[in-house]
Amino acid sequence: MDAFDYIIAGGGSAGCVLANRLSADPRNRVLLLEAGGKDDYIWIKVPVGYLYCIGNPRTDWLYQTEAEQGLGGRQLKYPRGRVLGGSSSINGMIYMRGQAADYDGWRQAGNPGWGWDEVRPYFTRAEDHYDGASEFHGQGGEIRVEKQRLRWDILEAFQRAAEEWGLPAIEDFNRGDNEGSSFFQVTQRKGWRWSASDAFLKPVRSRANLKVVTGALVDRVLFEDGRAVDVAYRLGDRDHVARADGEVILAAGAIGSPAVLERSGIGDAHRLCDLGIAPLRDMPEVGGNLQDHLQLRCAYRVSGVSTLNQRAANLFGKGLIGLEYLLRRSGPMAMAPSQLGMFVKSHDRYATANLEYHVQPLSLEAFGGGLDPFPAFTASVCNLRPESRGRTAINSADPTASPSIRPNYLATEEDRRVAAQAIRITREIAAQPAMARYHPDEIRPGRDHDSEEDLQRAAGAIGTTIFHPVGTAAMGTVVDAELRVKGVDGLRVIDASVMPRITSGNTNAPTMMIAEKGAEMVLQAAQ
Repeated sequence: MDAFDYIIAGGGSAGCVLANRLSADPRNRVLLLEAGGKDDYIWIKVPVGYLYCIGNPRTDWLYQTEAEQGLGGRQLKYPRGRVLGGSSSINGMIYMRGQAADYDGWRQAGNPGWGWDEVRPYFTRAEDHYDGASEFHGQGGEIRVEKQRLRWDILEAFQRAAEEWGLPAIEDFNRGDNEGSSFFQVTQRKGWRWSASDAFLKPVRSRANLKVVTGALVDRVLFEDGRAVDVAYRLGDRDHVARADGEVILAAGAIGSPAVLERSGIGDAHRLCDLGIAPLRDMPEVGGNLQDHLQLRCAYRVSGVSTLNQRAANLFGKGLIGLEYLLRRSGPMAMAPSQLGMFVKSHDRYATANLEYHVQPLSLEAFGGGLDPFPAFTASVCNLRPESRGRTAINSADPTASPSIRPNYLATEEDRRVAAQAIRITREIAAQPAMARYHPDEIRPGRDHDSEEDLQRAAGAIGTTIFHPVGTAAMGTVVDAELRVKGVDGLRVIDASVMPRITSGNTNAPTMMIAEKGAEMVLQAAQ
């Protein structure tokens, strides 16, 4: 049995940051355990390769939700990265911090040290922004942030239409108030994906005090006298145990970390007993508070303008796309899944924008399916601060068994009202003069959905996850403001699951920030 100062369960967005920071002191012995494999798959590196990574057992856990009542009984595929870099190796690469009010809300809820002014330095210290250092951005850090390397007339027209509707164009979403429209900045370097593994792990893999084990499925944490001392994991068909002389850190994400806690005896005691797991600490909050952004994929057929539907319609078009990427690292193969972003208030009663748009020069019936055989664009819109709360929970003590995932979308009347209004706003923008020359024709959900009741039902029919699960080991309930699991010693959770409330935007950058701040907390405690 090997002994380490720190054992990190999960080599994803948070785990890579933690491995880097905790091993910077050569006196610290650090073990990073990742259930997936190495991130040497070519489609991880090519930005459009997310299409081949999501749903691929080489890179994805292949989770799916339970039947969702709010979505008409549909089950959704629920991608989570199972590879070094985690979801940062398969995600949409959008660099988005959220709003200052998000973090101030965390602090005001009883989590000191997590306000906007306190967390912003952790964003900037790790950043290498294309425009250099400024009040809001950093230079020379590990996370490369660049502009996207393409343009589409249809997206620029939709941005002008939004301005005619009343939404201003802005330069940057990451200054604390993201209301407005802009083109997303992305975690790429010269047209290649730049994951947390690229940024934080690969540069330090040669450190003698850092051991990285892939294919290592963490089973549970073992305790002695209420303190985490060992981590049990499977490597192939063999069981292993690693000793933690310092701390154990769960960084397995919003689905993985609560599952490890439950298998370790921390969770709802009655459920654990039913599964044959001896409870260590009765904590029903583990796995609860699940929040996610539900995107409504509103699609419009257009004419007189090029979209990806035509450009990728045949082998010749695909060949030209491939050649452009080969020669310039630009064009559709360099695309993030979404290019144009917009942050909008669905109603004046909101102090800050509560809707986020991801606008794309393409359309398809369902994510992962083929493109529609006609020119079209999609304006996906999500409620940034849903009231609905779900739950994830293990169904078995077997670490290879998939957990139950119930996001509980559209469970509240307010969430349903916001969804209906989001579709109305999308229609209003599409009807502005800037779009008139392209004759936009709504194909999803379709103009036959017009009443409040119809629009709410339509939202449930077209809604799908945008891959932002958080909150299942939240600060204030499961962990304290230092990210220590309550009621035990030597165990922390440091990943997206500790967010008490979801951020108003994409969640990868906040997850890496949490790991930056969490690593500093761990090191300070050791002193």
